[in-house]
Amino acid sequence: MSRIGKITRRSFLVGAVAITGGVAFGVYKVRQPVPNPLNPEAGAAMNAFLVIDQEGVTVVSGRADMGQGAQGTLAALAAEELDVPWERVRVAHGPASAAYYNRALAESVVGGADYALSSWQRSLGAALGEVGKLFGTQITGGSTSMRDGFDKLRLAGASAREALKLAAAARWQVSVEGLTTEGGFVVTPDGTRLSYAELAEEAARIEAPQVEPRPQSEWRLLGTALPRPDMPAKVTGRAPYGIDMRLPGMKFASVRMSPRLGGEMLSFDPAPALAMAGVEQVLDIGGGIAVVARNSWAAMQGAQAVDIDWGPAPYPASSDAIFARIAEAFDESANSEMRSDGPEAQSGTEVSAEYRLPYLAHAPMEPMNATALFTGDALEIWTPNQAPLVQRMAAARGAGLDQAAVTVHTTVMGGGFGRRGESDYSELAARVARQMPDVPVQVIWSREEDMTHDFYRPAVIARMRGVVADGQAKLFDARIAGQGISGQVGQRMFGMAPPGPDRTLVEGAFDQPYAIPSYRVRGYNAVMDLPVGFWRSVGASHNGFVHESFIDEMAIAAGRDPLEFRLEHVRPESTVAAGVLEAVREMSGWDRERAAGTGLGVAMTWSFGTPVAQVVEVRDEGGRIRIARGWIACDTGIVLDPGILQAQMEGGMIFGLSAAVHGKITFADGMVEQQNFPDYDALRMSGAPVLETRMLSNNPHLGGGGEPGTPPAAAALANALYDLTGVRARELPLEGQFDFIL
Repeated sequence: MSRIGKITRRSFLVGAVAITGGVAFGVYKVRQPVPNPLNPEAGAAMNAFLVIDQEGVTVVSGRADMGQGAQGTLAALAAEELDVPWERVRVAHGPASAAYYNRALAESVVGGADYALSSWQRSLGAALGEVGKLFGTQITGGSTSMRDGFDKLRLAGASAREALKLAAAARWQVSVEGLTTEGGFVVTPDGTRLSYAELAEEAARIEAPQVEPRPQSEWRLLGTALPRPDMPAKVTGRAPYGIDMRLPGMKFASVRMSPRLGGEMLSFDPAPALAMAGVEQVLDIGGGIAVVARNSWAAMQGAQAVDIDWGPAPYPASSDAIFARIAEAFDESANSEMRSDGPEAQSGTEVSAEYRLPYLAHAPMEPMNATALFTGDALEIWTPNQAPLVQRMAAARGAGLDQAAVTVHTTVMGGGFGRRGESDYSELAARVARQMPDVPVQVIWSREEDMTHDFYRPAVIARMRGVVADGQAKLFDARIAGQGISGQVGQRMFGMAPPGPDRTLVEGAFDQPYAIPSYRVRGYNAVMDLPVGFWRSVGASHNGFVHESFIDEMAIAAGRDPLEFRLEHVRPESTVAAGVLEAVREMSGWDRERAAGTGLGVAMTWSFGTPVAQVVEVRDEGGRIRIARGWIACDTGIVLDPGILQAQMEGGMIFGLSAAVHGKITFADGMVEQQNFPDYDALRMSGAPVLETRMLSNNPHLGGGGEPGTPPAAAALANALYDLTGVRARELPLEGQFDFIL
């Protein structure tokens, strides 16, 4: 973000009219160009994605840096077309602007299984995505950064390159056809050169040609593991995370909201906090308090000291009562029936099971925070977030201002996993700043406040029924109950719940590439005022476990090898999905004789455009179980950066295994019981498996990378545990059922 603030008079944006102009789909407002939000001092016809100056090229991204490396790959997409040295390419996060709308987010609106979408359905999804300009979908999520940016950034780079060549041709008074680009220069056949910086001003005044990006066969950067531009600052401590923000005269504040989520604050006594060293104020911020102090520790300690009387929870008060409410949803009409193939009855051996999964917290390492400065008629806010326009709307509400009076700076963030797509922490910071005019204030949550005031991954109950005969699956019937996410999130982000069934309850189950004659998946929405939200891989996070655990149970009931059973049912539906299963079969030595005291489990989930298969090996070591090894095969189609994709797949698997072994959020007296990492642990290096990843390129469509590594992990582990012990795990977490070496 700071890079944008340093554009000088010699810095000019060059690029593609195709990007800002959009594509015509018959809706006038959608076709209108989005205004360029950058506004450097020198006036020119510019777009929102590229800055060229004496130092090189800056690619301006609308996607957040959560550590996943997406900004670097987005920069590489443009740099590939611009012919600039990679070391001279920098990345900056753009301001809050509809210019950075995420077109790819609308793909899921089309419905249906991703692996089976037709060309016209994908075209419809792309068309619907243009409406993101109106709704302000500047959102990092859904594993869409590459899918959204793949064409945009390459077109921006290609058109900018051609505009630079036209500017050079005009300067030299020669034909553009003989000019080439190399190393950040336009070059004539005789070797005469002009740097991009010298040509930028003229190029910015040219209506940039709309040209096709280069074919994959000509790529130099893409497809290789590039050095990440963000890493030097991160490893040296110079990266400006939200929590690192410092302004002259800044105060610190910490909030304390009702531990019964959404409950009222009936009264409070600030005296105990005001008596503490460093504490300066206790503010009523509506539904809770904020303690202002000279440092963050005093603020957090002061917030805990305030004596507060809280009202009751607006949802069932205990985990048992919450699960009872979820179970009651089965007695109501189904919210969705996203897949309904074949007759409801088949002959053969019946298999049934019930699975239960708990609520889960996001628990990023950097707790929620935002720094705000209110000046009476304007608000400036520095916030680590995944949705800048959503933050602007929330901050404006908190400050009592029009959105136009709010400036949002998106910082580097220490993890997100979906949590920072929410905006409560920005709104609370604005409420605090509003009561402290002209004083910058950093509002930082304690870890306990962060853990107990999340928008959780919903708990679910899944009731499964299957029929096998002659070694084959004949019927697969899933009934899945839990809180739907889309209605809550849509209301919070855009003030409206999306119409139709909530697919987040059933994704990862209805959309899997299995050829089973009778295949039915229904979702039952348990309506409660307990806050839920998008957690890494969303519905596939729980349904990956449910679906692939039950497929394993069906394979065992049919007397079949679980991996071969899967392949026989997957091959007729998707050779791409079969490919990842075949890859982990070979990688893990699945068909070799297994050593005594060793178990292997397999799972495969297609999510966010990408099929991922995983095998986990567990070992009995003196009566305790070690999660020893893991193998991952994925197929995202084009592998844009194998180093980043491998890191995302392996990180996603560890994330899923951590939740499978440890993760749970429980409630007593309406309050979350888990307060900090000792109560909500993750796999340590000592307990994590050795991983091997293989990336395939048979998928005809570009898939996501950030989330698909998570869904198969829990099922692969549970299936391995069954192979080792004969005990079938139907409830998570696993640490209460098995003794792990961690």
